[in-house]
Amino acid sequence: MRTQVGIVGAGPAGLFLAHLLRRAGVDCVILESRSRDYIEKRVRAGVLEQTTVNLMHEVGAGERLKREGMPDPLLDIRFAGGIIHIDLKELTPGKIVTVYGQQEVVKDLIASWVKGGGSIEFEAEALGLDGLNSERPNIRYRKNGREDTIECDFIAGCDGFHGVSRPAIPESVLSIYDRIFPFGWLGIISESTPFPEMTYANHERGFALASRRGPHIARLYVQCAADEDLNLWPDARIWDELHKRLGGARKLTEGKMVQKGITPMRSFVVEPMQHGRLFLAGDSAHIVPPTGAKGLNLAAADVWVLARAFDEFFRTGSRKRLERYSEVCLKRVWKAVRYSSYLTSLLHRFEQHTPFERQLQHTELEYLLNSKAARTTVAENYVGLPFVDD
Repeated sequence: MRTQVGIVGAGPAGLFLAHLLRRAGVDCVILESRSRDYIEKRVRAGVLEQTTVNLMHEVGAGERLKREGMPDPLLDIRFAGGIIHIDLKELTPGKIVTVYGQQEVVKDLIASWVKGGGSIEFEAEALGLDGLNSERPNIRYRKNGREDTIECDFIAGCDGFHGVSRPAIPESVLSIYDRIFPFGWLGIISESTPFPEMTYANHERGFALASRRGPHIARLYVQCAADEDLNLWPDARIWDELHKRLGGARKLTEGKMVQKGITPMRSFVVEPMQHGRLFLAGDSAHIVPPTGAKGLNLAAADVWVLARAFDEFFRTGSRKRLERYSEVCLKRVWKAVRYSSYLTSLLHRFEQHTPFERQLQHTELEYLLNSKAARTTVAENYVGLPFVDD
């Protein structure tokens, strides 16, 4: 098989890129190791920045999002000193976020891609990438027990943290920046009425978060040990912790738990995000703590830059944008890492913190409560920084 751009991975990064390339008249092939059913049901992020919402509409996949997405103009942070109300729309000239599950984004992008005549090789496991420094790199993959090869002009590695793309780059080429936080999130999905606004809590027992995935579907988290045993958390214990940590005038509604899981907390960035004719995008190049809700949105920003670079190359032969891809993306990536790390450090209970450090954390929260300027900084990062390509 021969194509201009071989895309490894059919998550948000790979699918957005495919749509943008098709619009530019660039041929591409998508390989995905999982089945369509699996990736359309895989629950991940759920908060879309306005730029990501705009991109969904731009590629023709935003119709259902417009009907079913839940605009979220408010953000609350609860702590011992009160409730910090952050009005996103007021503080960031009309910008908000939209709650819409990543699995729904993936469903819509796949449906739009197929409707437009595109195809995806599902259950096609990428085995390795070869010839990255040649003019014809290729992707080796296995499907239905048979091994085959796709020859490309370029390869887009959109296959996540555990994919084959990043390991295809020699270790000597990469600089790795990594921080593993000493806790995780125990997350549930509950058939219950959620809070109307995103609600974070800094509590003496640990962090908690109340989000939503639908009018009657709540997404809830409590801070737990990094190596927590889920069997030690029966439903009653989870609800008890949520009530204690999210306590306030608005009471939490309980319901049937339909999913439980542990999310590790880490920051991870590799530089550069390109090597030869391989370009990394999304989780293959960077991971941020979910506190800032940036993962999916960073993937969209990466491929927006990458698609413009590929378009310029195939139209004019210029490599100018391609050569600066990593530099441009990493500026935005590091800002998102800074913001996500800030919220994570501000809102969680660290066992190693001294009373001095705990008091500083509390003082920072009080400053947010009383400073419009501080709340504006949180708000403008939460709704998302603009896409940039220079």
